Parts: sequence; structure tokens; C-alpha cells
Amino acid sequence: MKHTLLIFCIFLSTMIGAQNVNPYKPDASVAPQRKGMKLVFSDEFNKEGKPDPANWGYETGFKRNEELQWYQADNANCTKGRLLIEGRKANFPNPNYEAGSKHWYTNRKTVKYTSTSMTTSGKQAWKFGRFEVRARIDTTMGSWPAIWALGVNYEWPACGEIDMLEFYRPGNVPSILANVASGTSKRWVAKWDGSEKPLSTLLQMDKDWVKKYHVWRMDWTKDSINLYVDDMLLNTTLLSETVNPDGTSPFLQPQYMLLNLALGGVNGGDPSQSHFPITFEVDYVRVYQQANAKK
Repeated sequence: MKHTLLIFCIFLSTMIGAQNVNPYKPDASVAPQRKGMKLVFSDEFNKEGKPDPANWGYETGFKRNEELQWYQADNANCTKGRLLIEGRKANFPNPNYEAGSKHWYTNRKTVKYTSTSMTTSGKQAWKFGRFEVRARIDTTMGSWPAIWALGVNYEWPACGEIDMLEFYRPGNVPSILANVASGTSKRWVAKWDGSEKPLSTLLQMDKDWVKKYHVWRMDWTKDSINLYVDDMLLNTTLLSETVNPDGTSPFLQPQYMLLNLALGGVNGGDPSQSHFPITFEVDYVRVYQQANAKK
């Protein structure tokens, strides 16, 4: 009887704690149980210093979308109960500069901004489950934070891409995006199933929305991918509609996760007049799967 009462008290305490989480601060409570599910991965970033190397690696250099930042590990650190990724101004020679080059990543003489892109590639990957990432984003001009996943096999986009979060400015309208991409008959051309929610809509619901942490969630099964923010459904994609032309399914294979803060590029806007550092704060990353499922 005492044992049962103790379990109930712990459960009640957890529920009360979950209900009273300060939206402006990292959540220090233990990852809750999910009915019928098992927590198979959790990084709470409750340490000082670099993120756990068993979970995270880093991209380096200029990578995609003609973005302005040079990716490096230095800009990501765990502090005060969360992962802090900083976009910073910089001024140093581009190590890959080639005089006369026509490619955007080699014709820049100087690196003017730095940031971090972290990835679980080669370290952690999952097929199906509930993914929860609590984060606070910076909506300053030029900021392009993302929480996303890529398949472990095939080149992009046949590998599949899931954007749990992107914030940028399609048509110069600051927006939250939730996207799923698969392959087409043209190499490096994706078929997109996406949704956009203007930031102005969220601010109408809560004027302090930008100041708060929010939970981005993905529920991924063999049939569909549902993407949410704070339990608000943003996008539903049926896996029957994401088959590559060769018959392979990008989303019936494990995916690894990326956390990155891009600057500028084709969608981010011009950060030259923005206040720095631009920040992306991640409180935790949690992955749940069915209790009898394999990682």
C-alpha cells in the first residue's frame, strides 16, 4: 500500500510539475512517460560545456542554400540547462576560397558570420515514434533555425527530409514551417508537402510567443507523419504519397536529426543590420517509440 502511494505521489508531482513549467525557462523536470511508449533517446543538455559527443557531430563550412554562415562546433554549448547555438559576426579568410570560382561556397574571400549545425548522423537514428524538441527561436531578420531529419540511405531528396521546425521569411512573411520532402524523377529536385503559419498569427494568440519555449513534435508511423507545435497540428503527410520514383520509401527507414541555425541565404533575410548574437536555444530532444519497437 505504501509502495502504491509513493508511486502515486511521484506521478502527481510529475504532473503538477509539467503543468507549472515556466515557458520562459528551460524545463528541469524528468522526461514524462507516454502511454504505451518507451523513451529510447533523451538529451536534456543539463551540463556545462560541449554537447555529448556520443550523440552529436558537426557540419563544417558553407553548406547549402547560399547561406551566409560558416558552420563550426564552437558556436554550440550547453549552459544553464539548455543547448545554446549562437550566430555570430566574424571576419576571417574563407579556407576554401578559389579565385575566379563560380561557386558561392568557394568564391567568397571572407567569412562574415559563423554558427553551428549539429547532427546525430552516424551516432543516433530512429524509425517511427514520437519526437519532442522544446526550443526557443530568435526571429531576428536573417535568422533561420531548424529542427529536421534526414534518412540514412540514398542521396537528397530520395533519402527523405522532415522539417519539424523551420523559421524563415517566404515571400518576406516571417513564418513557422513544417515540411516533408521526398524524391522526384529529377536529381536534387524534391517533392514537398509543406505548411506555413505566419508569425503574426501566433503573436495574435500570444504576444509573448517569441519570448517563450515551445514544443515541436513529430508523430511518425508506418502510415503518416504529423507535425505539431505546442499540440497544434501544422502538417499531415501520408507515407503512401511520398514514394520515390524508383519505388523506395524514404520514411520506412531510420532518420537522423539535425539542429542548426542558418543565417541569411535564399530564405533567411539580410542579417547585416540585426543585433548579434542571434540565438537558438534547445531545452531537450526526446524520442519515444512503441514499447515493443526497435530503435
